[in-house]
Amino acid sequence: MKALLFTCMLVPWLVGASARRFDQDSQLIPRSLPGRELNGYFGDHLKSRRATRERPLADEPDDSLTKDEGDASDLPTCLLCVCLTGSVYCEEVSPDMTTVPSLPKETTYLYARFNKIKKISTKDFADTLGLKRIDLTGNMISEIEDGAFSKLTDLEELSLADNRLVKLPMLPAAKLKSFNANNNLLKTKGVKANAFKKMTKLANLLLADNQLEAVPHIPDSVRILHLQNNNITEVNIDTFCRSNDTYFLRLSLSEVRMDGNPVLLSKYPDSFTCMKTRHTVVASLKNILAEVRLHLPGSVGRFCADRHTCLSFPEFSTGAQG
Repeated sequence: MKALLFTCMLVPWLVGASARRFDQDSQLIPRSLPGRELNGYFGDHLKSRRATRERPLADEPDDSLTKDEGDASDLPTCLLCVCLTGSVYCEEVSPDMTTVPSLPKETTYLYARFNKIKKISTKDFADTLGLKRIDLTGNMISEIEDGAFSKLTDLEELSLADNRLVKLPMLPAAKLKSFNANNNLLKTKGVKANAFKKMTKLANLLLADNQLEAVPHIPDSVRILHLQNNNITEVNIDTFCRSNDTYFLRLSLSEVRMDGNPVLLSKYPDSFTCMKTRHTVVASLKNILAEVRLHLPGSVGRFCADRHTCLSFPEFSTGAQG
């Protein structure tokens, strides 16, 4: 009897509570929706709630965004340089440029002069194998990793002048025509004996204002050779000629600069006999021109003690040369 009485009191209360709940929910649903669209509404509502549950927290990184941002940071940039078709100009960049910038893959000419680049690594030019000219004059380069240039088989001109190099890296031999390492700290032990031997197209070799004690191997193709202001103390017959080949002629060499060295060429009278074109030979001889002229081939155009005093052949006259 008590159970029946309790049930009679509970049922009306439950019915009233359900009605109030339905009225509250119905206020959240558009009243104009017909039955089919109402089902769509509930479907969309469930999808929205499911998406809300699955949405990542604000402090959790979105992997897709992170991936995109990483790819963007790896792209070549010309923000610090001027990029034209195939050419990149990064001269006197501010703020200071201390490393080689990322380069477009199609770069063929790079001018990065007068910056503060300190080191050249193998990865700097790994993606720009079509480079033909690199000019790094006037930086602070003291180290170049072996292999940094060796894969640049199209490279024709390379300037490392006015840096702080104490040794030369391996250089590409196939097409290099001009190499400039003037005004560095190079010593003979820092230049491999055959550093230039395989460069059959090298025409300009500029190694002035260094600390070289000897003349490196000179390829037969060289036309202009600058070795002034080094510490070279001797020049022998194998420097320019070949002691084992009396018929050898160095036909290309047209200018040799050796002024500012402590060498006395009068001690090496046969050093230039293979030069059979009208050359200009500049050396630090001062007062021994008359003796040296007796040992030079008559085909040599001029022989200069310095940039102002020269002998002309075959007249053997001495005069001022501006």
